[in-house]
Amino acid sequence: MDPKEQPRAAQRNRKETSEQSKRDEPPQEKLQGAVGGSARSGPKRARKVPVPPTEASGTQHQEGAQKRTNGNILTKPGDIKRKKRKAGGTAVVSAPAPPTEEDIWFDDVDPVDIEAALGPEAARVARRQLGQNESSVSLEKEQAFDGALVPSLTKALALDCEMVGVGPKGEDSIAARVSLVNQYGKCVYDKFVKPTEPVTDYRTAISGVRAEHLQQGKELSVVQREVAAMLKGRILVGHALHNDLKVLFLDHPKRKIRDTQKYKPFKRQVKSSRPSLKLLCEKILGVRVQQEEHCSVQDAQAAMRLYVMVKRDWESVAQDRRPPASAQDRRSEDT
Repeated sequence: MDPKEQPRAAQRNRKETSEQSKRDEPPQEKLQGAVGGSARSGPKRARKVPVPPTEASGTQHQEGAQKRTNGNILTKPGDIKRKKRKAGGTAVVSAPAPPTEEDIWFDDVDPVDIEAALGPEAARVARRQLGQNESSVSLEKEQAFDGALVPSLTKALALDCEMVGVGPKGEDSIAARVSLVNQYGKCVYDKFVKPTEPVTDYRTAISGVRAEHLQQGKELSVVQREVAAMLKGRILVGHALHNDLKVLFLDHPKRKIRDTQKYKPFKRQVKSSRPSLKLLCEKILGVRVQQEEHCSVQDAQAAMRLYVMVKRDWESVAQDRRPPASAQDRRSEDT
């Protein structure tokens, strides 16, 4: 090669090599993305030494890591299953055993009050002990106390007695249980009576009275005095009341007696000259009573419910038939 041409050839080779290297070199932006920093063109700069984390920055780093950990939406499937098993593995509290007759040992407590305190099962036990059944509840209004601590004596009271048999064949009757309810159907008096002579027929299938009931009963003279005091000046409601007054050896003003057996509209409605209380309740009230053993509280409630249904009409008729009262009678009624 001509010596003059050698420098020119070397210059062309260097130029081609430079162009080839430029084509092979990746773009500067791509290089920055790959390396994660700025392109190191020109003179070399001193590398930045990372600052050691301070106490505050370490705390922030831990908090951030904690947030990321707690913020994970997805958890391990095993964790969810373990939580479900743990929640489902809670010990089941067994239901308390229903009360028995030995548990309901207290006397003179209304089954309605027992139900409010101990539940319906305890009230059912109490009603069985009293000779009541479930239908007696429907014969009593819920608001029966009138805000008082004890049941109030209303203007009208209903009376009913259960009787047992005495004499050779048990044909004669004496009082065994005496019950009074107020105008709301709330029981205001309910006591067994000690027999005045040997009982030959307890009539338990009808009366619901047993020997142990009468052993704890009150003397007839005490019951007689208490009932007379409660009925004084009040309207007496009941069914076939002449029988109840007879065994109590009591009397009551005729103008203040409301006997459901003798009320003529009731007789016409059930088409009977001497309807039973059971028939009146079934036909007029739609309530069944005296299905098994009788209960004097329930029978008194039934008679009072019948009276309250027609109270306005009944009192209107009774007022028309009532003879003019003397001043002395008015004073005694007010008393």
